[in-house]
Amino acid sequence: MGRAVILHSIFVALALLSVSLVEAEDPYLYYTWTVTYGTASPLGAPQQVILINGQFPGPTLDVVTNDNIIINVFNKLDKPFLLTWNGIKQRKNSWQDGVLGTNCPIPSNSNFTYKFQTKDQIGTYSYFPSTLMHKAAGGFGGLNVYARSVISVPYPIPAEDFTLLIGDWYKSSHKALQQYLDSGESLPFPDAILINSLTQPSFSGDQGKTYMFRISNVGLSTSFNFRIQGHTMKLVEVEGSHVVQNTYDSLDVHVGQSLSVLVTLDQPPKDYYIVASSRFTKRVLTATAVLRYANSRIPVSGPLPTGPTYHIHWSMKQARTLRWNLTANAARPNRQGSYHYGKIMITKTFVLANSAPLINRKQRYAVNRVSYINPDTPLKLADYFNISEVFNMDSIQRTPTEGPAFISTSVVPVSLHDFIEIVFQNNEKTVQSWHLDGYDFWVVGYGFGQWTNASRKAYNLIDALTRHTVQVYPNSWTTILVSLDNQGMWNMRSAIWERQYLGQQFYLRVFNPIRTLANEYDIPPNVLLCGKAVGRHV
Repeated sequence: MGRAVILHSIFVALALLSVSLVEAEDPYLYYTWTVTYGTASPLGAPQQVILINGQFPGPTLDVVTNDNIIINVFNKLDKPFLLTWNGIKQRKNSWQDGVLGTNCPIPSNSNFTYKFQTKDQIGTYSYFPSTLMHKAAGGFGGLNVYARSVISVPYPIPAEDFTLLIGDWYKSSHKALQQYLDSGESLPFPDAILINSLTQPSFSGDQGKTYMFRISNVGLSTSFNFRIQGHTMKLVEVEGSHVVQNTYDSLDVHVGQSLSVLVTLDQPPKDYYIVASSRFTKRVLTATAVLRYANSRIPVSGPLPTGPTYHIHWSMKQARTLRWNLTANAARPNRQGSYHYGKIMITKTFVLANSAPLINRKQRYAVNRVSYINPDTPLKLADYFNISEVFNMDSIQRTPTEGPAFISTSVVPVSLHDFIEIVFQNNEKTVQSWHLDGYDFWVVGYGFGQWTNASRKAYNLIDALTRHTVQVYPNSWTTILVSLDNQGMWNMRSAIWERQYLGQQFYLRVFNPIRTLANEYDIPPNVLLCGKAVGRHV
């Protein structure tokens, strides 16, 4: 009898354990998004914009680390369309990256369901259209990944979060801007900077409380400086990295970048200006919003708080103050500083020089003389189905070479678990912004002039932060280190959209000859097929 009771107790315990394991599975979040054209007047006059579920900007995705995101996107535009999830690493899953090298675009009046996980990530991110010049019309939104309740964050939970999508804007339509580029011309100077696609939005809070401002540069080409009248900002997170919590009067945010600051409402209760102004431009564009204390009866007034304008040295000096918080958790319970990236042997070095050549008398942009062109067949599908003559793995050299620029569908072959050094060499007079899909990377060095082997002596090999987008100052270099632990086909591109559209990009093929689900997920059953992949069997 006693044995029967014991066995019954064991079975009950096992049943409860199985239930708890099922309940412990990471949550699934389901969304249906319809992408349409609409009319808005961000600069006072009606113009065509891209809406998601009737919203401009699109809906903000507020999710938690390891959530499974299922988004069914219906394209009601007149052109094929894709969304990319800027900074989401898509672990083992470049199938969901949403760029033309990995996905066939969603045809008009059709749909595609994205399925991805915010695996081991926290922080402030964004999404936006990756096709044509759709980004110039909207279709972007915030993507905030919150930490699981069992993982602590290195700051008190703020009273509220505010998502600020800030970027340059044109009165011209995205189709007109595309015609500029297709004709061989550069884009004109932007007409304005907008905050959340408005000319002066407002954000309200209570005196004495602390609020988080999640700031993303969703523009096409313009860096900006961000500041709040009468208030300082404590920087706590940059693109998934908890950082040393320095306090700033203003912060530079370059194209494609995101960060989070804490602001305490410790001033007399009234309204204060929030300001974003263009950087490194002869004509300074300025956007304002309002920080409104509860029960304020005093409207914003006085001169706007001044910020830097050109001041490249100032910006580089500030960039060097952004450091990893080595004692803070990331999305996992292990400390960020437990990974000693500076002690790992580099397996390959790439020196990548951007340029702005004319090819066939039209403006193009290039990397080590190669200007990228999208094929009809996504590179990922060509690789999976072993379709030849879609991309070229020999066009981009590992260091700059002399000679004329040329067009190619360029792919750089690397191996899974390589640890690579990438030097972005900018010999032009404009600031650059580089983004890598599928990864975070350590930003270990900035410097003026030409990079040399001796430049490594100035690298930060202890507490450089990780991020997915980094700036390169005019006539300067920036170095990143990347641990290639995510198999797939990954886009490395200029975040400055004109340059990306006209060729300043390529793909990293992170490869292992043994096909296993431990390294990479299989092709999704709902994959769209196009180009030479049409008719292939999944």
